[in-house]
Amino acid sequence: MNKLKRMNVWCFLCCMLAIGQVEAQQRKAPAYPLITHNPNFSIWSTTDQLNESTTKHWTDADHSLLGLINVDGNIYRFLGKEEPNYKTILNTSHDGPYTVQYSETKPHGDWTSLNYSAEDWKSGAAPIGDDEKHVKTLWKSDDIWVRRTFDIVNPASINELFLKLNHDDNVEVFLNGKKIYDKAGWTNKFEYLPILKTDLKAGQNVIAIHLVNTAGGRFLDFGLVDRLKESGPKIQMAVQKDVEITATQTIYKFVAGKVNLKLTFTSPLLMDDLNLLSRPVSYITYSVQANDNKRHAVKVFLGASSNIAVYRPSQEVTAQKYTTGGLSILKAGTVEQPVLGKGADDMRIDWGYFYVAAPKANGVEQFVTPVATAVDAFRNGVNTSTASKGTSLSLNTVIPFGNVGNAEVKHFIELGYDEIYAIQYFKNNLRPWWNNSGTETIENQLIKAADEYESVVNKCTSFDKQVYADALHSGGKEYAHLTILAYRQSIAAHTLVKSPEGELLWLSKENNSGGFINTVDVTYPSAPLYLIYNPELLKGMLNGIFYFSESGQYPYPWAAHDLGTYPFANGQTYGEPMPVEESGNMIILTAAITKVLQDGSYAKQHWKTLTTWVDYLVKEGFDPKTQLCTDDFAGHLARNANLSVKAIVGIACYAQMAEVIGETETAKKYRAIADQMVPKWMEMADAGDHYALTFDNKNTWSQKYNLVWDKVLGLDLFPQKVYNTEIKYYLTQQNKFGIPLDSRKAYTKNDWILWTAVFAPTRQEFDALIKPVYRHAIETESRVPLNDFYDSNTGIRENFKARSVVGGFYMKLLADKLLAGQIK
Repeated sequence: MNKLKRMNVWCFLCCMLAIGQVEAQQRKAPAYPLITHNPNFSIWSTTDQLNESTTKHWTDADHSLLGLINVDGNIYRFLGKEEPNYKTILNTSHDGPYTVQYSETKPHGDWTSLNYSAEDWKSGAAPIGDDEKHVKTLWKSDDIWVRRTFDIVNPASINELFLKLNHDDNVEVFLNGKKIYDKAGWTNKFEYLPILKTDLKAGQNVIAIHLVNTAGGRFLDFGLVDRLKESGPKIQMAVQKDVEITATQTIYKFVAGKVNLKLTFTSPLLMDDLNLLSRPVSYITYSVQANDNKRHAVKVFLGASSNIAVYRPSQEVTAQKYTTGGLSILKAGTVEQPVLGKGADDMRIDWGYFYVAAPKANGVEQFVTPVATAVDAFRNGVNTSTASKGTSLSLNTVIPFGNVGNAEVKHFIELGYDEIYAIQYFKNNLRPWWNNSGTETIENQLIKAADEYESVVNKCTSFDKQVYADALHSGGKEYAHLTILAYRQSIAAHTLVKSPEGELLWLSKENNSGGFINTVDVTYPSAPLYLIYNPELLKGMLNGIFYFSESGQYPYPWAAHDLGTYPFANGQTYGEPMPVEESGNMIILTAAITKVLQDGSYAKQHWKTLTTWVDYLVKEGFDPKTQLCTDDFAGHLARNANLSVKAIVGIACYAQMAEVIGETETAKKYRAIADQMVPKWMEMADAGDHYALTFDNKNTWSQKYNLVWDKVLGLDLFPQKVYNTEIKYYLTQQNKFGIPLDSRKAYTKNDWILWTAVFAPTRQEFDALIKPVYRHAIETESRVPLNDFYDSNTGIRENFKARSVVGGFYMKLLADKLLAGQIK
């Protein structure tokens, strides 16, 4: 072979290897679920390479899990990112008190320079802002100018200089008169921004800041830090070869030098076992084997941040190590422990305790350090605790694997969280389901989880295979992938508790869309997942709404929108009702439970309330007046044709339930009402080649996803012509990432698209509707837990993330299982 041919072959092989690596590591999700239990205990990776970013809570706050592996003295990072070690040069309020000079009136002259005289400015302690609970100096105007002078002895001794800044919102920062940073927008944590140490002077310096409030809150805290040089062996990057997502597990494969590492995150969210479902314990499993037929000394390190147990990183925590029942355990929680002390959307829990546990028999070493020194401790073989109280601590676990050869060696770690009290329900503080009695302990839960490790993981693996096979058979590969992405996300947006009346409550948090608890129009789209795998959980989503009306606390003839703001379920906090929307939702879902269980007892229990709601639909639902509905993103609508469909379907569902419970005459009466509405609807919504968005504007269109229940529940209300017409028209309106919600805007909701696809007349049309949604999941720029509301042209998130509504992706599977009689 001549030299040119050898070069060509070599280039070809290199290209094929590169292509193979790209294919092996192609994106599988916009964000990857790692630890998923409830809205408080929910940790994700937002990059395709697990070691490319810090792991995060669904709200985007850092909930850092750091994974390192030592192979014969060479250290590789496979999970998360290590936090640099910083030395404070100029303290923030976290490090100690400081004061600034400030003005809320635009200053004259060069106010950023060191020589500027600010004698007429006010003086105040940091931080500055408008939240009286978290600031020292109140600021409530639109603009503020701030100056802070300080001395530096020897700027040349600094290794790398960073501005440490937390601001809300638009900011300009000057150092000794030179602009060093500006940003339009806000942060909810400190950012570390590299700046030039040559801009510092020996002696006195000044930082000057102009902050502008455009909306929402106000906040400012800042300082300077020096990023210290690393000590010890250099950290290398393990090479990620693959990632697989199943319903309950996320599985990564790495090469770390001379060994292969398989890393599996298992959150055993099996809905047929409520005790297991509610147990707040996930597993991280490490499987290691040599890749060169030799033996290698291996140790694995996990550093879990105490910030998993705080609302703000500035909150002080305590941490301790202890042993019980064959486990070595690390525990951390805030000093304050404000149990059920706050409710909001963008919130992290700061009560209860976070746990890291591992079997003692594996020879594990556990210790606590500041996060900044955790890596150096592992690098240098130090395993003694250097902190028990402070901020941003690291709960460190080292597992020795011994000399690993060709035979795979496997060990696991448990991560758990004890909320103590999870929900306030009509002023009653409720413990999580696993501790209903108040006599159970998290230690017992951790011990049970360890004892049952093999059986639980095997159950999860078996379930995962079955879910995927069922979804694949029902809707094909792309549909099956979407259902898998939805599974843990939907479940982990809920909390399971028992009401004082002994009823199961499966309460959702309306993540990133207001933080409301038990929102009915969030329950509605998520329902198919729970109807398939445990209808009792769907009852648990309806029970609180029924109670709210039946207790007399919600005195209206329609269903409530929500029960409050998570975790407070004390009554509706959303400012406007959705009468047709929520009444229709409640009736339809009760009918779905009745159909799936082939039992009318739940409907009969709430028959009086259902009757009140259905009579409201009969009176107001067919041609709705101007009122709020779940899809009013582009404004309120009157005469909404899709909302009218919901009312018609709801009335027919009531009739179907009446038949089941033996109310034959009632069934006939309401079925006749629904039947009479259908031809009127078709006439009023008819726009030629489609049906309109509103009855009074034939130049509009919308997805009529509410029609799906007519098919799924076998109501046989609307003729096939309606379905054929609508689907044919929708396919002419497709954009790159799906059909728009309606003709007003380009944005869409993927849960509704998947409902719409279910009544496509052919598999080809179904696939055509699913494909753009799948494309969005693997191509969107919005790297967050699957968002359901986005621009159908760009794929960029309009709002919403990590919401339970993606449980609606299971509608096709529900329809097929009901048709085949496979739900018991």
